[in-house]
Amino acid sequence: MAEVRRDSQHNLRALVHNTLSRSPYFAGRNFEVDFRENDVILRGVVRTYYQKQLAQELVRKIEGVHQIDNQIEVISA
Repeated sequence: MAEVRRDSQHNLRALVHNTLSRSPYFAGRNFEVDFRENDVILRGVVRTYYQKQLAQELVRKIEGVHQIDNQIEVISA
């Protein structure tokens, strides 16, 4: 059972990374994606609160994502 869960988390992690990397707002940005139970934890750095919220909303649309702990930091240039 743990192996199935690990595989599903791996697939979900790949989906999250792919979804964020396709957005022109996040070109060249690296996000860390972790899991706690069924929650997705997002970490990284963006320049605006809009980008932080956008990342969360893009991930929210992914099937299998239940809750998001958005720990993305906003650091403006």
